[in-house]
Amino acid sequence: MSKKKKLLISIIIPYYKKKKFILQTLKSVIKQTFKNFEVIIIYDDSDLSDYYFIKNFIKGKKRIKIYRPYPFQIGVSKARNFGIKKSRGSYLAFIDSDDLWKKNKLGVQLKTMLNSNALISHTSYSLIDENNKIIGLMRAQKKLNYHNLLTSCDIGLSTVMINSSIKSQIKFPNVKTKEDYILWLKLSKKINILGIKRNLGSWRKLKSSLSSSIIQRLKDAFIVYYTYEKFTLIKSIIYVLILSLNFFKKRLMQKLNR
Repeated sequence: MSKKKKLLISIIIPYYKKKKFILQTLKSVIKQTFKNFEVIIIYDDSDLSDYYFIKNFIKGKKRIKIYRPYPFQIGVSKARNFGIKKSRGSYLAFIDSDDLWKKNKLGVQLKTMLNSNALISHTSYSLIDENNKIIGLMRAQKKLNYHNLLTSCDIGLSTVMINSSIKSQIKFPNVKTKEDYILWLKLSKKINILGIKRNLGSWRKLKSSLSSSIIQRLKDAFIVYYTYEKFTLIKSIIYVLILSLNFFKKRLMQKLNR
């Protein structure tokens, strides 16, 4: 048996009121060509109606477990951190409860990471709407470091895979938005993040998303620079301007790549 087949991948899925999409997400995970995985669903809602809906779907699927942390509604960061603590795999993979993976996502990504000795990787991905229509494409840079990550965060959380040897460093900060960006910046100060050019998943852009507004995105970015990276006021504003320019460039490229 090859080293790749022996490895276990822990897939972490926080859940909060995404009944319309969760079965699509789980089916895209179950259909993976790489089969040695466990799925950890963190049900972060005091309303149990969706809980039993999911429980019914995963009945008999031993690789999938659902947890209800207490107290309820701890937030997406704490939910992911809860899942990380429960994980047993050699690698961690994340997917939100409305996103999708291509069936070869885990296999391709794991093989690429093993061949390059990468500790963290992400992939290119499609942007889709509520009806699964492709509305854009985000291309992964081959290698991301702290400097280029500051000016353009192209990492889709649901494409990320991490070697569990650095599991102790993986803790999402307890904030409403940009929790993943803050973590990637922290990790990139010590570790280069490998970008895989192949499009291996889809990120669902919803109108109700906390990060859907352009103005909100820029406000959140300012908080990241000023509060978490401890930049001066002027430096924070400069980086927000650079980020906004890069954002509009990406929007243009997304339209051209449709």
